[in-house]
Amino acid sequence: MRSTETPPTVAEVVAELERRYPPAWAQEWDRVGLVLGEPEAQVRRALCVVDVVPETVAEAVDVGADLMVAHHPLMLRGVSSVAPTTYKGRIVHQLIKADIALYVAHTNADVAEPGVSDALAARFGLTGLRPLHPPAGNEPAYGAGRGIGRIGELPEPMTLAELTRHASVVLPATVWGVRAAGDPQRAVRTLAVSGGSGDSFLAAATAAGVDAYLTADLRHHPTSEHLATGGPALLDAAHWATERPWLDDLAVVLREALGVETLVSDLETDPWTVHAAPPAADDKEPDREG
Repeated sequence: MRSTETPPTVAEVVAELERRYPPAWAQEWDRVGLVLGEPEAQVRRALCVVDVVPETVAEAVDVGADLMVAHHPLMLRGVSSVAPTTYKGRIVHQLIKADIALYVAHTNADVAEPGVSDALAARFGLTGLRPLHPPAGNEPAYGAGRGIGRIGELPEPMTLAELTRHASVVLPATVWGVRAAGDPQRAVRTLAVSGGSGDSFLAAATAAGVDAYLTADLRHHPTSEHLATGGPALLDAAHWATERPWLDDLAVVLREALGVETLVSDLETDPWTVHAAPPAADDKEPDREG
């Protein structure tokens, strides 16, 4: 906790975040760090978000935030213009006009310890945590329990069906919900989790010998082939829901280390807005003859 009553500057907040989530830990394709904002501007109030979208920007303006800290990059892919007639340009203009700085911690927060997947693992009460996919020895993030995803043990074994229902309760609610692939009665004691898109780590989950793996954005063919070759059961949650838990930990960092009043956005930015489950057999509409 800062001993001074003077609010920290943007530069001081950035320094603290980059001490915990060094930009060098990010993947080469990623775009993290300070996106906009005057380094010497003071930060009295911050808003933590998963996505920088018009709705969360409006929320930042409404709550009087001086800084947005986001997980997903606004400028992940290059742009040739930030004109207000473009989607990203309009967001940039709105933030600048409102004197709101923007900082991004993405894959560098994914591999951190504690990081995104630690917060996700905590929702399930996992113990004995270890990385699902640790960095190679020559990578900057190597060591100290860091890496993508976490593996741990559930407090009590559950069937896959029970774990799926449990996941729908402990994760932030979304229209997408949680779906699972595998034998519903399969016993699950060891669980791997990875916040965000995690189907590139299916082989790592298999190699780790876990009973089930929870992540987001799983695709049909990789899932089918994974199960057919003896991989662990899979749980597929909404991308936003697997990363939203980390914002609470991030808010603690800003409050306790820097004394910044910090709010966490609960605006659901998952793009899927409608879900229709098939009706039970007895509830199906009768056939209509032409």
